[in-house]
Formats: sequence, structure tokens, C-alpha cells
Amino acid sequence: MTINGHSFVSFAARPGHPDWEQMIRRETALYEKPNDCRDPFERDYTRILHSLAYRRLKHKTQVFFNIDNDHICTRMEHVAHVESVSATIAKDLGLSVDLTRAIALGHDLGHAPFGHQGERELDKLSRLYLDRPFFHERNGLRFVDDIELLEDDYRIYRNLDLTYAVRDGIISHCGEMDDNGLRPRTEAIDLQRDFIRCGQYLPYTWEGCVVKLADKIAYVGRDIEDAIRLRFLTRENVALLTEMARQYDQKAVNTTVIIHNMIYDVCRNSSPEKGLCLSPELFEQLTAIKQFNYTYIYKNKRLAPFTAYASVVIGQIFDVLLEAYRGEDTEKELRREARFYPELMGAFADWLTKFCEPELTLFPETLEKSAQCANKKIYRRLETRELYVQAILDYISGMSDPYALKVFDELITY
Repeated sequence: MTINGHSFVSFAARPGHPDWEQMIRRETALYEKPNDCRDPFERDYTRILHSLAYRRLKHKTQVFFNIDNDHICTRMEHVAHVESVSATIAKDLGLSVDLTRAIALGHDLGHAPFGHQGERELDKLSRLYLDRPFFHERNGLRFVDDIELLEDDYRIYRNLDLTYAVRDGIISHCGEMDDNGLRPRTEAIDLQRDFIRCGQYLPYTWEGCVVKLADKIAYVGRDIEDAIRLRFLTRENVALLTEMARQYDQKAVNTTVIIHNMIYDVCRNSSPEKGLCLSPELFEQLTAIKQFNYTYIYKNKRLAPFTAYASVVIGQIFDVLLEAYRGEDTEKELRREARFYPELMGAFADWLTKFCEPELTLFPETLEKSAQCANKKIYRRLETRELYVQAILDYISGMSDPYALKVFDELITY
């Protein structure tokens, strides 16, 4: 039995929708698989699921850097919550669950190591050296468009080549919701060129709007649970939460309560005319909980040492890699420096060869690897320092927390 009665069925991303061809458009047509029973969005879902960027989410900070504590939320667990919440809402509203799940699974692929602290550090570096911002939504699009590779049936590595609707959902999933009622935009913009700041555009599909809303519903309660477990919250803070719960006739403010109540409320109140929305009471509660989290969790002074630590780790990795730039002779310099830093310099040199023109590679073993990659050569011949800086930012942003610490330890261990 549904809550909403499938009032969004005619707007779902399915064949027959007037924008269907735009939604499933890919920059490069994927190779065909015999007897494939998946639709385009299901295929996107599995391509994201099989990607290395997705696998690394299990070792990336969500809010709290505590990689040795099994019960603290990681970026991958957060993604699972968003997928669960958004798929439940999409199913009840009659929208495409396949598209919704694909967007949800890929929405945080662009997150840096060390959570938003790492993102802020990369943003500083990007503004300083490239005169443009770094934000994880755009970086997520960059990863699925240009960085992540999958091996095809012939052992050739290719770009993911996801559909427009999934790519759009990834880059447009964030941004604060100051108004209660989300509706998709109507124009199909150039995502790479036109999207230049976080939250600039609403998603192109209703399914993308569902993920955008589900992202907020999923994280607020989970962050509170972690803060309590790690004793970030005082007794007075917890008492305030209890009082907030009483205001809405609840006994607790936690993940289970928030997700259940808000899923039900969204499905009951949303319509194509009003948009995706909560009741005024639940929207007020979501806003109040988010404000509580910012005041007592995200701005908590106990996060200051971690913020400084993340800044040092990322900054030093960046500086050491940048010093190795020698134009088209950069690979030679990286291989020389690998005598001292074999993991950082060696692995980075290997990684670069996948995305540079093959003629730039002078070593037989890496030339062979490069020949197996039929992807975009986004760093060309490293002919400018800007291309090399972008390569460093891409490489660091893809690291997991433990790997970033591993290569940083290499820098300080003689």
C-alpha cells in the first residue's frame, strides 16, 4: 500500500517521457553486452558499483575521523542510507527507482579524504593555483566523466560514460534547501561547462530531486548518533535534543526516528504541483536539527585538531608532488624521486600514464599499461603547470583516508 498513490508516475524517467532521450544520452555509446536485461540506469548503477572510487568510500571520513571504530559512519555507509531513503520515496511516488538508486550510489564519489575538512583544503589549493573552486559535487562529475575506468570484455579500460540523468544527479545533489518544495529544472545544461558553483542548479529529474532531499534526511540523525558515541555532545546538548523531540511528540531524535517520520511525511505531502516537500512541522524540525548539528557538531572545537591535521597531510602531499613538475619530463623526475618516496611518486607516475598521451611515456612497462587504456587523455602531454596541478588535485581527492596517511608517513619517515 502506498502513501502518495503514485501521483508522479507520468513524470518518471521511463520510456515515453518527453525528455527520455536526453536523460539516457551518453557522451560515448557503451559497448553492447549480449542478453543484457538491464535498463540504462541499472547499467549505470553497476558501473558505479564496480568502480574503484566507490570502493574507496568505505575508508573515507563522513564527519568524524575514526577509521578504527567500526561503529562510526563512513562515507560508504552514508551513501547506503541515502540510497535506502531515496529508493523508498521514489518507489512510493511512482518514480524510477533504478535512476534514483544510481544517482544515490554515485552522489558522493567526488568527496576528498578527511571529509569536508579535506574538501576545504583542496578548495584552497585549487583557488590558489587554478583560480577556480573545488567542490565535491563537481569533482564527482569529473570522476565519473574523466577519471574512473572500467575494463571491458576485451581487457581495455574505458571511461564510465554514464547517462546524462545520472551525471546530472551527481553534480546537483547538494546545496542547502531554504525553501520547502523541490522541483526539477526544465533545461538540459552543459554540466561540465555551466555548473561552476555548489547548488547552482536544481536537478534535471524528479529522481535527482529525491536524492537531494534524501541526502539531508539521511545524514542529520546519523551524525548525532556518532557525536553521542564519541562524546562530542554534553548532557546539556542531549537534553536539548530531548526537548526538541518532545516538541514533535517524539521520544528520541535518532536515525531511525528521523528517517521513518520524514520518509512518510515527504510521501504524504509531495505532489507535482507543490514539489517534493515536507509538512511545515517536519520541515521546521529538519531545519532545527540541521542547525543543532552545525552549532554543536560541525563547529565543535574538538574537530579543530583534525582540521589542522588534514590540512597538513594534504598540503604536504600536494607540495611534494608539485615540486616534481618538469613539463614533458615529469615522469622521469617522478621515477627519480621514487627512490625516496616509492609509494607516492611511483604510484602517482603509474596513475598519470593512464591519462597522458602515450608518447609521453618513456618506460616500456608503463607504455604497455597505457596501451590498455582507451580513455580520455585529460592531461595531454603535461605541457602546462595547470594541467599538472589539476592532476595532483584529482589524485589526492581520490585517496582514501588511510592511503593519504600512508603516503604522508612516507614523507616524514627517513
